Amino acid sequence: MKTIIQEKIKELEQSHQVKILYACESGSRAWGFASPDSDYDVRFIYTRKIDSYLSIIEQRDVIELQVNEVLDISGWDIRKGLQLFLKSNAPLYEWLQSPIIYQEVSDFKQVLNGLSDKYFSPRSGCHHYLSMAFNTFSNELQGEEVKLKKYFYVLRPMLACQWILAGKGVPPMEFSTLRTLVTDDALQMAIDQLLQVKVGADEKTLLATVPVLHNWIAYTLEACKQQVDDLPQLRNDTVELDTLFRKYIRHDF
Repeated sequence: MKTIIQEKIKELEQSHQVKILYACESGSRAWGFASPDSDYDVRFIYTRKIDSYLSIIEQRDVIELQVNEVLDISGWDIRKGLQLFLKSNAPLYEWLQSPIIYQEVSDFKQVLNGLSDKYFSPRSGCHHYLSMAFNTFSNELQGEEVKLKKYFYVLRPMLACQWILAGKGVPPMEFSTLRTLVTDDALQMAIDQLLQVKVGADEKTLLATVPVLHNWIAYTLEACKQQVDDLPQLRNDTVELDTLFRKYIRHDF
């Protein structure tokens, strides 16, 4: 599949006349809890030819390609990417940490990762992850039987929120690192059991709710909710990122 993805990236570069600076996996395969039939969610940052940034006509800043039911590819123009970096967009900060990289033709990822602690807003990040976890827990984990994968779609953002509240900065993308926050052996055992099932399960697999996890999630989400608004607001100017923007759009392709 990696070869197919890299071929599609080259096709997009040619058909859209762009240079893809960085392309990575962004979903469960990068998070570390994929099922055998999990989708491939490829995300990328690209630049156009410099003259197109000087046009009076506003250019579209997203490229999307739905190859099939398994492979989804989409990316942002570098201007949009840097705007979202400034706004502390949590998914972008995750992309920059992805352990699965499909293309990297510049130091773009390394430079932004070096700036992440300065630009990441703990308050914004916490609100993002808490909303994800709370909505999934409320809508997907309330029946007698639930989709197995939905536990991880609550656990990962919930632990990311805890990571931020603990003052650890930008939360890691990989679930294996996030779960080091869990100190209770019974909870770790329950998570291990779910992971063992998920390795061989499909995306639609159902299971009975797990009381020890269910109760802990409910308690932890409420505790996080009480703390998130105490985090300070973060404001950065655009000077440094403007300089990076000008650097990367000069990329010769």
